[in-house]
Amino acid sequence: MLSLKTLEKILKDEPPFKLKQVKEALFKHLIGDWNEATSLSINLREQLNKEYPLFIKSEIFDAKEEMVTRFLVTLDDGLETETVLMRHADGRNTVCVSSAVGCPVGCLFCATGKIGFKRNLEAMEIVSQVLLVARFLKKENERVDGVVFMGMGEPFLNYDNVIGAVYIINSNDGLNIGARHISISTVGIIEGIKKIIKEPLQINLAISLHAPNDRLRSEIIPANKKNYLKNIMESVDRYIEATNRRVMFEYLMIDKINDSLKDARELVELFNKMDNQLFFVNLISYNPTGVFRPSTTEQVKKFKDYLTKAGITVTERQRFGRGIKGACGQLAGRNIFSAK
Repeated sequence: MLSLKTLEKILKDEPPFKLKQVKEALFKHLIGDWNEATSLSINLREQLNKEYPLFIKSEIFDAKEEMVTRFLVTLDDGLETETVLMRHADGRNTVCVSSAVGCPVGCLFCATGKIGFKRNLEAMEIVSQVLLVARFLKKENERVDGVVFMGMGEPFLNYDNVIGAVYIINSNDGLNIGARHISISTVGIIEGIKKIIKEPLQINLAISLHAPNDRLRSEIIPANKKNYLKNIMESVDRYIEATNRRVMFEYLMIDKINDSLKDARELVELFNKMDNQLFFVNLISYNPTGVFRPSTTEQVKKFKDYLTKAGITVTERQRFGRGIKGACGQLAGRNIFSAK
């Protein structure tokens, strides 16, 4: 596993500028082999290749017609996690990273929940996912424009490693991706929201809402039983007040589960109780995992129109990766799903 501490240990007897050169080769030039770092001595390159190899084991599942590439990453202990490159119509490239192998939250609509929870990822295991995609895009003379923590795992249940990764991704000595182009999505872990308020970073916060009331939300998101909507919304209010940052509420559109006009009315009532209105709702077409079905196009339009008429800003997420099992966890859990 790539580790900055290991790298610093290897270079402890070298002049300080060597570490800067090494980081530049790793994060700026995006090398995949130390022999590409010609500014370093041959002996140092050989040592780094032996003690700090840059190879990241992965399988690539490409569906350019769907503007998505999915990477199944094999970690040093043999466990697998997922990373997704999303190519937007405006030319931007966003990397969706995982923060864990599996997930302890157990949302019923999420493929990752069926895998169960294996372990959290270390900070550099998260950063390596961005490096992997950045190297991939470099071959096409493109770059990573944004990073979203919306893959496997609940980021705020791995807070220290996730924030550690964010600092490396954002740092001038790291991948130098602007904080405003980094988003963390949480199911609503209140302690995590409180902590992120204190971070000196202008990163984006997204709340995976997916239901307008505690009854339904607790049915499909078990973690809601410890993080009720009232408390989540109050925490978001405090976050907006402290940061003046706009919050995104993600809402999966699931057929006959959470997509009725009654649900839309309750959602409007929920948002009307907030003190701060610096937010928007992002409607997401559900990627089927065998349990639920996506809402119809007609129903999504009705739902969106109702929210818009109520004065709520609404966007719709571009569909990604349905043809290559695009739902989070479907690749890492492919043996589970193929057995059904």
